[in-house]
Amino acid sequence: MQLFYNPNISDNDISFKFDKDESKHIAKVLRKKEGDILHITNGKGWLFTAEITIAEQKNCVVSIISKTLQPKRNYKLHLAVAPTKMNDRYEWFLEKATEIGIATITPIICDHSERKVVKTERFEKIIQSAMKQSLQCYLPKLNPPIGFKEFIIQEFNNQIFIAHCEETDKKSLKSQLKAAIDCTILIGPEGDFSVKEIEMALHRNFIPVTLGETRLRTETAAIAACHSVAYTNE
Repeated sequence: MQLFYNPNISDNDISFKFDKDESKHIAKVLRKKEGDILHITNGKGWLFTAEITIAEQKNCVVSIISKTLQPKRNYKLHLAVAPTKMNDRYEWFLEKATEIGIATITPIICDHSERKVVKTERFEKIIQSAMKQSLQCYLPKLNPPIGFKEFIIQEFNNQIFIAHCEETDKKSLKSQLKAAIDCTILIGPEGDFSVKEIEMALHRNFIPVTLGETRLRTETAAIAACHSVAYTNE
């Protein structure tokens, strides 16, 4: 099944008109014709089955045949991950985390962050593409970049963890996770969190955790954490 994404389609719609760019992609690039069936999601859980009634390059219209609201996961994972020096590594993380299952992503700017400016427009496209590729109907939320200090002073009503490399008393993330409970995990930059940041997080009741015996890159650590949460909730 090929899945299309359009945030503007509503569960109240009986027909839907794509914009010019999407119409051109459907009619010219994919060579879809009248009578062909499309599967569409709005990223809010709805899966629409629709039949093309007009297949023109500037005007593609579909008639909604059926719609189903897909079940949500029994947990929500929020990963706050420091930007990597190379953008392609962060994009890889976004793609794989979306495929595995994640609800929210927040780029956090830390003391040791080599990249302080983050442009999220391309990140959004990576997430959308990964959602479609993995046939999911809930689009992960990508928050604007935020400083570490500003992030951790928020109120959290779930499990909260910080994964760091300092030689201190830490628990295995897998041993601390509980199924069917939302969680937030902090993943630091290449140079790790600063000692001050770790102390601040602990003061805010974040649980210090390890993701294994080896030192992981930022994006690898984020995926390891994402998989651990998904595995716990299987």
